Amino acid sequence: MAVIGAGRAGSIHARNIATRIPGAELVAVCDPDVEAVERVLAEPGCPVGAGDYREVCGRNDVWAVVIAAPTGLHREIACEAARHGKHIFLEKPMATCLEECGAILSAVEKAGVMLQMGFRRRFDPAFRRAREMLDSGELGRPMVITSTGRGPSRPAEWMYDVSKSHGVLAEVNSHDWDSLRWLAGSDTRRVYAEAGNFKCRDVAERWPDYYDTVAVTIRFRNGAIGMLDGAMRCEYGYDARMEVLCEKGVLHIGSILEPGLTVVTIGNGARTDTVRSWRQLFREAYVAEMEYFVECIRSGTAPRVTGIDGMKSLEAAMAANRSIRTGRAVEIGGDA
Repeated sequence: MAVIGAGRAGSIHARNIATRIPGAELVAVCDPDVEAVERVLAEPGCPVGAGDYREVCGRNDVWAVVIAAPTGLHREIACEAARHGKHIFLEKPMATCLEECGAILSAVEKAGVMLQMGFRRRFDPAFRRAREMLDSGELGRPMVITSTGRGPSRPAEWMYDVSKSHGVLAEVNSHDWDSLRWLAGSDTRRVYAEAGNFKCRDVAERWPDYYDTVAVTIRFRNGAIGMLDGAMRCEYGYDARMEVLCEKGVLHIGSILEPGLTVVTIGNGARTDTVRSWRQLFREAYVAEMEYFVECIRSGTAPRVTGIDGMKSLEAAMAANRSIRTGRAVEIGGDA
């Protein structure tokens, strides 16, 4: 396997493939940023660095690639990898527009290779257990599904241009869109969104459309209602939680509280640590999703987290951004 993109997610994937994924060998890490590659090469188990993804895609000893490059490069890298017959693990968001998503899907189908999206929540034990509970019918139909996705980091410069990045709703909340659709068991029919720039006022004049906080109401095609709230520069930590209100009960998935020590005193009450990073919260889910991808390749089984899932997530995010711009609810076409 080779990892293309040596940033935050790419470095995690490289480390896991090199040290924790049975049946996989990391043979290359690629990024035009030489220092980023060198940082990954300092980790055990990675023998080769490269600056050009075309070189990596053309190597005979590479069977599959992990694409963790900036979103604007996903289409060209994925299509190049497919052209060379490489299986593809693609980080979110899938691409910058639906046409690019379609190009990736066509390239993958033409080449007969596998494509798995990096929606890590689907491989977290709590989220998987929730899906199993819903499938069992024990709780009845989902009625209202709420997803929170908030992170402490400041946006990168390129994210301020919402017309290209699709803002927080794509870069931060792609996982929320996928989780909502997955747990609802239905595509999104309609969205209405409100957003504001509360934490990054220093860029408001140059980027008047940028928002760091957003709330969305959703109607799914099966009648369920959804709600999504997202934020960047969240001061208290990393927050990824969901609630599924069903006919016969409710599911609470995830917590802002770090499992472990709770300190209780008469003066200060109860105190516990909060989750600081997605790296911390989904450490094992990263391993599980890559183990699953490798097993799909070895067994010839199509992944259950597909490019269609990636496209649907982006489609919903783009519709919500249109709602922000127009101040109106936006209908989304297509059947469930």
